[in-house]
Amino acid sequence: MELKNAMQRKICVIGHKNPDTDSICSAIAYAHLKNLISDREYEPRRAGEINQETAFVLNRFHMKPPRNCLDVHATVSDIDIRYIDGVYGNMTLRRAWETMRDQDITTLPITSNDNKLEGLITLKRLAMANMDSLDPHAASNACTPIGNIVETLQGTLITGSREMVFDQGKIVIAAGSPEAMENMVDPGDIVLVANRYEAQLCAIELEAACLVVCMTPRIAKTIIKIAEEHNCTVISTPYDTYAASCLINQSIPIRHPMAKTMISFQLSTPIEEVKKVMGQVRHNYFPVVDKHGYYQGVISRRNLLNLKRKQLVLVDHNEKTQCVEGFEEAEILEIIDHHRIGSLETSGPVYFRNHPVGCTATIIYQMYCENAVDIEPDMAGILCSAILSDTLIFRSPTCTPQDEYAAHQLAQIAGIDIEDFAQEMFEAGENLHGKTAEQVLLQDYKVFVSNNKMRFGVGQGSYVSTKNRETAKQMLEGKIQEIQEHENVDMIFYLITNILDKSSEVLFAGKGADDVLANAFHCEVEKDKPLLLHGVVSRKKQFIPAMLGALQNQ
Repeated sequence: MELKNAMQRKICVIGHKNPDTDSICSAIAYAHLKNLISDREYEPRRAGEINQETAFVLNRFHMKPPRNCLDVHATVSDIDIRYIDGVYGNMTLRRAWETMRDQDITTLPITSNDNKLEGLITLKRLAMANMDSLDPHAASNACTPIGNIVETLQGTLITGSREMVFDQGKIVIAAGSPEAMENMVDPGDIVLVANRYEAQLCAIELEAACLVVCMTPRIAKTIIKIAEEHNCTVISTPYDTYAASCLINQSIPIRHPMAKTMISFQLSTPIEEVKKVMGQVRHNYFPVVDKHGYYQGVISRRNLLNLKRKQLVLVDHNEKTQCVEGFEEAEILEIIDHHRIGSLETSGPVYFRNHPVGCTATIIYQMYCENAVDIEPDMAGILCSAILSDTLIFRSPTCTPQDEYAAHQLAQIAGIDIEDFAQEMFEAGENLHGKTAEQVLLQDYKVFVSNNKMRFGVGQGSYVSTKNRETAKQMLEGKIQEIQEHENVDMIFYLITNILDKSSEVLFAGKGADDVLANAFHCEVEKDKPLLLHGVVSRKKQFIPAMLGALQNQ
């Protein structure tokens, strides 16, 4: 029987790498909207660490940060996992075979009391163990519980305990005279006898550990009493001596022949790794465990045909360089964005909503209105925060009347004063205490690719405090080249944006970065000095288009 994963597959609503306030808040708000208007389950996620500004906003409006999601490559959790009940290691070989036969399977997982995977027993290993049944010490070597012997022989325990373990001696068929038995039976053996008083008594007196009386439900009271006095376990079975001798070694617990060293996969194991292993190892089934080692089921090569790719909704980006790792293996259902259309390709048609506004949160607000869904105060607060952040309190050239209208409507619902709140939010975000130069640059950072395949990274920090602007500049001036090499881009730029006077200082590194800046903004650029750009505050609308144009004309 094929079972889907117990946890319902959720659709992941996620923003870009190095998420900013718009990316996080739009993911939260859009997932909430979709959960209200659709019959699917959506979950906001994030593709990186939350910056200080966003953390302030989420805390201010009582929102939990989305769970981290750095990789959406297809994993074992994305395929149908066949759940076969785990069995205990004390199960008999015969019961294991009967279970495989009845369920038409060739592998059984062996689990502990708390469902942790201990090993596997396969039809091949059962057959090999059965072929060793000629060994008279097989049962004792496997430390076989008496209860297993009673079960396999369909017997009745007359004396002794089912929990007692047969861990020494051999199995003897007492078919001869009492005199002959003296040369066959040693203390601690299991002796199979017919319903013959003399043979039974002789086996007990020879200190047999267990007496199996065949073909009778009745045993003489005298034999029972003497057996108890000698601590000899007595079992009666309906089988004859021949059948009992064939069956008794099938009472061995499967823990003995099980595969203790096995190939298993975790739910998080990438499918590509699974395919590679399955191509090299010809097992029928492979067990699956969670990260704590708890058994989840088994998979086979056939299960790989039913791969269910992770489903994504992208917000605030449509560039593949900004997407979460492994997005190529996922199914993108929707894109909600306000940036230029980038290089992203999808395997099928998607719902793509792209508006020329200053913030994705503005589009999300419009979708709430279109669906006549009331916006709660805290949800309004994070949407308003995102708009104020992305539009630099309406000072960015990307800001549109739609952004301003949405922000004022949301501020009224949230009960905040825009100017006062924005000042508080930006001051929280620009706190540089305890940060490294790399953390400052990468806090709001994106990678772009030009038509001539040049990769360049652009970070931006927006500041209202002169002190923090100068601190950021001092931290980065000696480190930006090192960060550029570490980020594996041809060029790197960092905009130190003054929100109040609408200007940006640009720090840069990389071969030809100064020439590209000079061509993009038609000015002279000194190689080792920041470039001051008056009126430039928008990375999306002012800086990136100019850079792409300059690179295209090289």
